[in-house]
Amino acid sequence: MTTPSTDTHVHLDTHPAHPSAVTAALTGPRHRAAHAFLTAHGFEPVDQHTLVLARIDHEEPHWANQAAQALAADGFTTEVSPRLREAIDEEWTWANYPMPWCTREEIREVSNEAQKLYDDIRHGRLVIHAHADDGQTTVAVGTYRDSGQSVHLHGENHLRQIADTFDSPAQALDSFERLHGDALRPGPAPMTGTERRAAEARTTLGTTAAQPEPQTETVPAYAADPGDHDAILDQFLTDHGDWEKWRTFSDDTTHAIHASQTLRIERVHEAHPRETAWTIAAYNTPVSERMWHLTATGATPAPVLNTLLDRLTEEDAWETAIGGPTTEKTVTAATRPLTDAGWQHTVDGRWIRWETHQGDAGVQFDAFAAQNPHTTLATWTLWAGPGIDHPTWAIHASPCTPASLLAHLCEDLAHGTGTRRSKPASRQAPGPTAKPPQAVTPLAHPTSRSR
Repeated sequence: MTTPSTDTHVHLDTHPAHPSAVTAALTGPRHRAAHAFLTAHGFEPVDQHTLVLARIDHEEPHWANQAAQALAADGFTTEVSPRLREAIDEEWTWANYPMPWCTREEIREVSNEAQKLYDDIRHGRLVIHAHADDGQTTVAVGTYRDSGQSVHLHGENHLRQIADTFDSPAQALDSFERLHGDALRPGPAPMTGTERRAAEARTTLGTTAAQPEPQTETVPAYAADPGDHDAILDQFLTDHGDWEKWRTFSDDTTHAIHASQTLRIERVHEAHPRETAWTIAAYNTPVSERMWHLTATGATPAPVLNTLLDRLTEEDAWETAIGGPTTEKTVTAATRPLTDAGWQHTVDGRWIRWETHQGDAGVQFDAFAAQNPHTTLATWTLWAGPGIDHPTWAIHASPCTPASLLAHLCEDLAHGTGTRRSKPASRQAPGPTAKPPQAVTPLAHPTSRSR
């Protein structure tokens, strides 16, 4: 029987930079034993006193809880932080999981087998000879070093499974080539976004030199830094209990649904700063046609994004006051803050524009697109940067977007402020010119809610 050693302490907490990962901090005379114990439960060492559990199925809280119980039973004083305890107790399901007949425990078993395959590949126990795209997912062929058994793999991340087994690499490769032909590529497939984030979580806790506090300056809201969009969404969901968060099985996107199921937010986590990272869609009923929709790119400033999300919490936020094509009255109401601030007002055919005197921000209204409620063209474009054809960030809105929502955004552009990190005086090569999106991508109807 192990003698308890209460002065050996294990503190488990959520990772500071990666939401589902878990860290373990060890102190006390038996920290080496605790270190070995945790590695047997999937944790990986950062140093002698710190370990990280980072998986590709986002089940770290569950497995950290299993490790905590085993540690306590072995005589280690184990502390679970309140944040990690909340994550352990959270009830959630994968939205659109491809095996809906599985129970929650069965889903966890499937993903744990996928985790073992991922670990075997990463640690060199399973050597991947080739991979291919079968039109739906990634497939691969490899051989276990110890047993010599060869396998065909199907799927990515937490859905990767063994599809077939072979007695030799030659048999496995011959079969794989017959199945996938010209799509075959040598070696393992590139890391997925989920695998890359797990790898980052295992390396971002290393010792780093102390960095001076960045200098910040107060600037107009449209020129402010974007901040951490994921953290902004998390705070929004924390503050508003009538919204629920979905976790998609690809984990590249987060969905948030209002309790009425008539307003939906879609957040694409790894979008390029000039690509669509946010889509908001509103419906009259959960099964009706979309009333209006709006997109925002990944570099949208934090103050502007906060204003947008805050307006979604108002009772009439997703109601359209016009029920049809935009009128001159609604255009005037939406842009009044820009007029009051003295922004330059020009008309160029179908386009009406308001711009700062410096030309570094503006709002454009497309009178042609406004006449068709079902158009994919953007009726409204809010932007900042070198020009509307090469914006640093942009918001695109469809016809029937509420004038009150647009007015709040215009108010923020005209009078709001934010902060921006001062940039060092260094010469940088100009980036490639990116074409701004001219259409607002339709968003699917909301379905049943998950967490």
